[in-house]
Amino acid sequence: MAENTETPLPHAVALAWGVAERPQRGPKRELSVERIVETAIEIADADGLGAVSMSKVASSLGYTTMSLYRHVTSKDDLLLLMLDEVAGFELPPRTEDDDWRAALRAWTLGNLHALRAHPWFVDVPISGVPMTPNQLHVIDAGLAAMHGTSLSDQEKMATILLLSSYARAVGGIQNDIHASADGDPADAAGARYAAALSELVTAEQFPFLAPVIASGAYTDEEFDDFAFGLERLLDGVQHYLEHGAAKPAPGASDAAAASDAAAERDSALYATDRKVREAAKARREADKRLREAMKREREALKAARERAAKR
Repeated sequence: MAENTETPLPHAVALAWGVAERPQRGPKRELSVERIVETAIEIADADGLGAVSMSKVASSLGYTTMSLYRHVTSKDDLLLLMLDEVAGFELPPRTEDDDWRAALRAWTLGNLHALRAHPWFVDVPISGVPMTPNQLHVIDAGLAAMHGTSLSDQEKMATILLLSSYARAVGGIQNDIHASADGDPADAAGARYAAALSELVTAEQFPFLAPVIASGAYTDEEFDDFAFGLERLLDGVQHYLEHGAAKPAPGASDAAAASDAAAERDSALYATDRKVREAAKARREADKRLREAMKREREALKAARERAAKR
């Protein structure tokens, strides 16, 4: 497979896809890429990413470091294989009642749970676009959640980047806080120090923060910050779907696009002219009616798909 491409896949990527050449001699039967990756993940889960080294993995398996290099050529390759392995998390199957929002919510929470299970995940540097099978399956699942929406392929990929980055950022922060608090939720949320903070943070110095601390919101352990932020991101996607700028009709010519741009410039230039203002108002009203019609069309299409699925 890789031999047929002009640019061979990176060795770790080829290993992940199962198309890299495996050693034919040596401790093949006893040692494998899968065992090496599994052991490295166990070390990282227990002691953090900094504890992972080729020599420690080899020692844990009872082999020499050179034995590992026959299977995994570098630590960077090992890290990439570890990422791909933990990216293979399971998502709940979609039901007929699931809409894109529910599916994307489940997808983002799946990312968060994987990060919480393996806190070292966010410490692995990102060196390029995902190319390994499990990581691509995650992307495929995200695209499946948006199937049937009016988002373009580029917009779907941007949405995946937005939500996965959110899970990565918040999940990483939460992991760091809980790790530094030795797993005590009271320490992680700061609730143990709420009384001291209330005395130190005065309304004179912190006029907006002081009331928040006094209300208990600053150290609230019950409020789900991640869920709140996720719903607001999904609100944004939904607003864009319902009220986003109308896309040009397929096949629209460059000349028509240039004409529209020129009209926009002239409208701004002659904005004080009464007839121009009236025409601009009429255009805005027409745009609003168009968006409403497009929304009704999407709703009708969704209903038609649901009826077809039931049949």
